[in-house]
Amino acid sequence: MSKKESFVRGTLILAGAALIARVLGLFQRVPLEHILGEIGNASYSQANAAYFMLLTLATAGIPSTLSKMVSERHALNRPEEARRIYQAALLFAAFAGVVMFILLYILAPYYAIASKVPESVTAIRALAPALLLFPLIAMIRGYLQGRNIMIAGGVSQVIEQIVRVATGILLAFLLFHWGYSGQTIAAGATFGAVLGGVAALMVMLYYSMKMSRQDRNEASHAAINGVSRTPLKRIYGEIFKLSIPIVLTALAVPAVNFIDNSILNPLLSGQMSLSKSTYLLGILGNRAQMIAGIPPILAIALSQSLVPIISAAYARKDEEHLQRQVTLAMRVAVLSGMPIILALGTAAYSVNGLLFSTRDGSSIVALLTFMTIFQITMMTSNSILLGVGKANLSMVHVGIGVAVKLASSVVLAQFMGIYGIITATGLCFLVITLLNVRAIKRIVPFSLMGKRWAGFLLTVVALSGVGYGLNQLGIQMVDLMPARIAFFLTCAIVGVAVVAMYPVLLILLRVVRRDELASYPAPLRKVLSPLMRLQRVPGK
Repeated sequence: MSKKESFVRGTLILAGAALIARVLGLFQRVPLEHILGEIGNASYSQANAAYFMLLTLATAGIPSTLSKMVSERHALNRPEEARRIYQAALLFAAFAGVVMFILLYILAPYYAIASKVPESVTAIRALAPALLLFPLIAMIRGYLQGRNIMIAGGVSQVIEQIVRVATGILLAFLLFHWGYSGQTIAAGATFGAVLGGVAALMVMLYYSMKMSRQDRNEASHAAINGVSRTPLKRIYGEIFKLSIPIVLTALAVPAVNFIDNSILNPLLSGQMSLSKSTYLLGILGNRAQMIAGIPPILAIALSQSLVPIISAAYARKDEEHLQRQVTLAMRVAVLSGMPIILALGTAAYSVNGLLFSTRDGSSIVALLTFMTIFQITMMTSNSILLGVGKANLSMVHVGIGVAVKLASSVVLAQFMGIYGIITATGLCFLVITLLNVRAIKRIVPFSLMGKRWAGFLLTVVALSGVGYGLNQLGIQMVDLMPARIAFFLTCAIVGVAVVAMYPVLLILLRVVRRDELASYPAPLRKVLSPLMRLQRVPGK
């Protein structure tokens, strides 16, 4: 297998595993929402927000940096130095895991009281032990990726999510059946992450020991030749220099979710009762954030598949190719994310009624879903800046965006309530996107849509009207059949209509053109190619 084939195969394995893991993780919340109650939903949402914030801080960036360093050392035939780097990373993971566990466990009551959901302490503490495991898992995953063993990370991700979802739901339903309170049920649900972590660690240790057995002869040879031991200080210096900007950039979405879960009750306390704001917190965390997490999956996967090409073009100083690929990455992200946003956003009432125990908060779900277009552009432009070696810039922009999020949430919540907090989230992602795009344009001039904006916006407006109209007609079926069947049919009708009409309108309005189709990722080419006969050739 060639290096290119190996890279593509590895990317497909990781992308497929990440997609399966994300879908499993998202839809775990559907059955839980039905049994947790107001306090349970808010507690579960807060525990996950705090956990993912700390987990990102402890692991993001370092595994990919470790993978790069290990791969380079083996390419230079310095396996002993690669093992030394791996050992240093494991030491850091153990230390970071213990520190994060202690922080989360001890500070849980203070955080719960400050955010006005004191009942969330049990769920947060039940989740804390997972922080002992996942930094180790991340480092082993990064090392094995550096050795080109991609399957290990993919298998561990899928196994972890299966165990986490299954045990979390099982524990929650058992506790519900035994009559425990919502906060205890939420703790049982979050403890599934600990058990999933144990399963993932076992998988990673299996692959790690398998690799160690293969390396024993090589290690003996290195010892005989007296390979010097690289100082830990130098190793950590290299790791942190490369990974800190990536870590802080990756914090954008977890930080925003953490902020929302922390400030919602305090900001809304003067406008409504604590019980009502806690109920809205549960809707935001366990419904809206779950549904809004769907559109970025495909869009980011497709756009990030172009990032290695962008990195190579930048390294070669091929400005024409770089300009073409940067434009394509941003355009693919927007074009592939928008139809899912339109379908879910316009059918939010039916999606809410189909999946959850009540139809409350449908407008919250719809608004946050529409705001994810800016999350998609932010994440794609962050990846492009990383690809061209400007990770420090993306880190600074994320910091500015989070500051904007905090300030605008405080201001807008006074006038718009929870909708102001959600609008502030979209504003945060938009500010980061604009700063990123400005920085990218200084490196290579590009245009996201150019003269195509009119056609694209017309497509969005038209399909918003179509989707909303079909949803309003479809929900009338609740008078003719069971409500969930009516909502399911409505979701299907809206989804099929919007997704089918979207590429047709893009081609008719020349947002997507025949001469550029060959440069699009294969999945998009397969969808768009048969429809190109609808587009008139200029001059004919």
